[in-house]
Amino acid sequence: MRQKRQRLCAEFVGLLLGACLSSSVAVADEVLDSRGQTVYVPVYSEILYRNLDSQGKPSTLLMSSIVSIRNTDLDHSIAVRSVRYYGSDGRLVREDSDRARTVGPLASMEVFVEFKDTSGGTSASFLVVWDAETPVNPPLIESVNVNYTGTALAAFTSRGRPLLSKVQPPH
Repeated sequence: MRQKRQRLCAEFVGLLLGACLSSSVAVADEVLDSRGQTVYVPVYSEILYRNLDSQGKPSTLLMSSIVSIRNTDLDHSIAVRSVRYYGSDGRLVREDSDRARTVGPLASMEVFVEFKDTSGGTSASFLVVWDAETPVNPPLIESVNVNYTGTALAAFTSRGRPLLSKVQPPH
């Protein structure tokens, strides 16, 4: 019986290691030269939790959200052309596209949604449009969603997903 458990445990560890290695290879394969993208970034200004109350509504936990745009290219800047904030219903809440912001090599910029701002709802999102003069490594764009009350902390990240790309064709 003990040998059977050890064999099952070894098989499980092997499967787990294989999954981890294959996912790290997939991430490495995602790096490609691009001249720009439109990236969808989920954020959560409110989290529904617990049971429903007497009116049939769940409790909500308000969150602040930071969208971080990190230029992963070692040599070239990127230009962030627009950052649009959308509510759960898909309507545009606000837009920052008056001027392009240059983000230098290995630099980053942030967009903040404060704790008391519930205008986005439970499943808000950002669309980030960026481009570059030369092909670059695409930036890492993600949100960090946080609630800190007294001694309790809730925090998690959500990674952006490219919707449209200007990919540089191979030479």
